[in-house]
Amino acid sequence: MLSKKTKYGLKAMAYLARKMDGNPILISEISAQERIPLKFLEGILLDLKKNGLLESKKGKGGGYFLNKPANDITIASIIRVLDGPIALLPCVSLNYYQKCEDCIDEESCSLNRVMVKVRDKTLKVLESQSLSDLI
Repeated sequence: MLSKKTKYGLKAMAYLARKMDGNPILISEISAQERIPLKFLEGILLDLKKNGLLESKKGKGGGYFLNKPANDITIASIIRVLDGPIALLPCVSLNYYQKCEDCIDEESCSLNRVMVKVRDKTLKVLESQSLSDLI
């Protein structure tokens, strides 16, 4: 299940993609239009900016805007920034791998084999869908 943070992040990014006309969008506008709590949205947008998906402009006429075209931003990249691993178990994660403490051997673990399939199918969809697909 997506966290509220990721759901709001996807909604905010989609809003910015729809409004992409070269002008930065105020956080308050995104918050009001997408019904996202302002303080929560501020942190989300900062995380997305720190990870290169957004840029911002300060002062009059300031706000946030996409750092690259919407069709170059995958849904997977947004989820990873806001929620971390996409894999359901750390032992099958491609970017955040960790050995499970309770597992003796990953190769003989039936749960691992199934979760690798789930990860691969999920990634195939999330990596093939861009922000453009949300709008």
